[in-house]
Amino acid sequence: MKKITIGLFNDSFYPMIDGVVSVVDNYARYLSKYANVIVFAPRYTGKKYDDTKLPYKVVRCASVKLPFIDYSLPMPKLDIGFNIELSKYKLDIVHIHSPFTLGKLGISYAKKHNVPVIGTMHSQFKKDILRAVNNNLIADILTKKLIIDVFEKCDECWAVNEAIAKLYHEDYHYKEYPLVMNNATEMLPISIDNKTYIKLKNKYKNKENIFLFVGRINKLKNIFFIANSLEILKKQNFNFTMIFVGSGQDEKELKDYINKKNLTKNVVFPGRITNREELACYYKLADLLLFPSMYDASSIVQLEASSQSTPTVFIEGSATSSTCTDKVNGFISKPTKEDYAKYIKEIMLDKKLYKEVSKNVHKDIYITWDKQLKNVYKRYLELIDKKEGK
Repeated sequence: MKKITIGLFNDSFYPMIDGVVSVVDNYARYLSKYANVIVFAPRYTGKKYDDTKLPYKVVRCASVKLPFIDYSLPMPKLDIGFNIELSKYKLDIVHIHSPFTLGKLGISYAKKHNVPVIGTMHSQFKKDILRAVNNNLIADILTKKLIIDVFEKCDECWAVNEAIAKLYHEDYHYKEYPLVMNNATEMLPISIDNKTYIKLKNKYKNKENIFLFVGRINKLKNIFFIANSLEILKKQNFNFTMIFVGSGQDEKELKDYINKKNLTKNVVFPGRITNREELACYYKLADLLLFPSMYDASSIVQLEASSQSTPTVFIEGSATSSTCTDKVNGFISKPTKEDYAKYIKEIMLDKKLYKEVSKNVHKDIYITWDKQLKNVYKRYLELIDKKEGK
């Protein structure tokens, strides 16, 4: 049986780092074991990235930097070289991870060449649109035109968890209930005798109640909510160390806020950690991952933490909390800083519950990309056969 050729289309990619970029990279890495994989993504002005170190092909198009945000707008129609390169490939299936410029191009390619196209619903786009227009009716209209109309041109759509599937079907009015295809992680459990872990553990050996945040330092992640909750714990003389791993546009403002709240001695900013083994050690070191984001659709960091048996504390009503059950394989707090602080304290004082949840989070939540992408590949083959009338 010949190898199929898979085209993954996304409107952002390395050196930009976010959850979707991580998903696309892992799809490409693991699917390369079974197939030829090509990632179609933007090229960034002034930011070079060595694609040759990746175990799969990347084809880049020109892009324009968008003001005030971290992202660039891909411009494939204006990039003749990119279009010539795209025309060289005979893709057997297209998988778009964004409904915008390159996502639309992926759909266009699939329709032209009569191959199946899948769209993954990664994000709660309506929240971004509503924040921009501040009008529910206009946000509904734009969500339909900019997002749903694009996804409805796909042969099949996948949602990253049950909450997002329900959101797109019931609130965004996508025509049918999407297939749920959860994300995963490539991160493996770290042993207690790992040299990097021992070094990190020694660095924090006199610390108790270590909490962790991993991701972009951005207000959308509810990072100031974390600071406000920690301030309450500090006033109650509850000892803790908070580690913010990452970087982002609101980093300076958060550091100033931490200083203003008299939390500087309790908070550490090691910056962005790209070494995966080192990052895994931080997850293993931490007692809890704090992730109160109401913005994220799927939490890769939750999966990474679960690889080290570290539970996550979510907020009630968040999409990311839909994959866990409170006090079984994670923790879900009421959405106030007072409740969040109180719950963190309760968790850390209840050693029996904490031990049980830590065990369950690894058993119930942790899944590797290697395992999950076998399911993805199987579905790809089914859709290709269906398209060919087999």
